Amino acid sequence: MAIDVERDPRIYAVDDDPMRVAMVNGNSRPRPAIADPAPLGLTAFAVALFVFSMFSTGLLDQSGAPVILPVALAFGGVLQVLAGMWEFRRGNTFGAVVFGTIGALWGSYWLLEHFNVGQIPGSELGAALGLFYIAWAIATAVLWVASTQTTAVVSLVLFLLTVSLVLIGIGDAGAHTELVKVGGWFGLASALVAIYGALASVVNSAAERTLLPLIPLRRAHA
Repeated sequence: MAIDVERDPRIYAVDDDPMRVAMVNGNSRPRPAIADPAPLGLTAFAVALFVFSMFSTGLLDQSGAPVILPVALAFGGVLQVLAGMWEFRRGNTFGAVVFGTIGALWGSYWLLEHFNVGQIPGSELGAALGLFYIAWAIATAVLWVASTQTTAVVSLVLFLLTVSLVLIGIGDAGAHTELVKVGGWFGLASALVAIYGALASVVNSAAERTLLPLIPLRRAHA
């Protein structure tokens, strides 16, 4: 039976999509109607998180933190949402939800910093920011649970991001600056794993064979 590459939930014989497991039967590789948006989405994810985490860890002075905003809006927000919409087009629900959700996280961060932080009383700012990060940590935790059916790379990215958001949220709520810094290091680790996922996806796709493993966590059914 011919595979409808735009609707079939299985993916390809080459391990080049970190958002889904590889199809294990057959040697031919069906060609999708559009290119895989996962490397673009993961790159946007990684760059925005890397810039944010460089300040969270204290490696860079907070006076330079406004540089986060354009990266968060354009790359982390808009581009990831677009990647999510392209995942919908490819019939990949998980990829669409992940990129759409994380894109919305960065978009809401930009809105919060650009319009709302100055309106929050100083005595309540820590608790408000803590709520913001913890709420997003809950969302990413849900995505992490779902990711255990995809690849180890994406699952690790989402696990590290969830831990980062939890630590930053608790740190901001209780004015524990050292905890925020630890959360920043988890964010840097998540960004680096995401970059590897994007690199592996592009390299494996170009080579049409698995050179950099994404490590499927389950075997897809034919």
